[in-house]
Amino acid sequence: MNRREMLQHVALLMGGAVSAPALLGVLNGCSAKPSAAGWKPQFLTPEQGATVADIVDIMIPRTDTPGAREVGVPDFIDRMLENVYAEEAQQRFVTGLLAFEAEALSEHGDAFLKLEDSVRAQFVQKVHAAALQEEWADKEPNRSARRPFILMTKELTLLGFFTSEVGATQVLQYVAVPGSLHSCIPLSQAGNGRAWAPESTARF
Repeated sequence: MNRREMLQHVALLMGGAVSAPALLGVLNGCSAKPSAAGWKPQFLTPEQGATVADIVDIMIPRTDTPGAREVGVPDFIDRMLENVYAEEAQQRFVTGLLAFEAEALSEHGDAFLKLEDSVRAQFVQKVHAAALQEEWADKEPNRSARRPFILMTKELTLLGFFTSEVGATQVLQYVAVPGSLHSCIPLSQAGNGRAWAPESTARF
């Protein structure tokens, strides 16, 4: 699967469109790679990077394949923000992240990273659901350019995960060199039952 096909699949998961900066970064070769031990973000602060890493891990957790954190999605997001996104989008992401952390503190009485795992997951799902409802209600054609923090994070998480080796070869069906056609066979024999569309391990 090439990058253009992968972008089409991520666009479907995002409700129809990939934002311009995310599109540009991926088409120019940005991809997620496992981070070195002791990784530190370059654009985000260490605390912000830790929050983003926790959110992407909630979005695509480890199952029988590595999760988003393990394949280097937090570093991918940090590099995309620093090198691809314009200042306005950078500011929207950071402002949204700060508001996300403030809402968690107000609602649960403690910092997001200090909450129990289940509480963090429920909070991310709640914020995501509210943002998604607002985006669906927005009929403007360029609404992807105004995505809030949680949907920017989701978009970058999907892109980072599916451009990683794990996402491209273990989650998506992958054939390095297409072989011969075998028609009328059971689904279980067609790529071990994996569909060509991105049946990710994402929770939402």
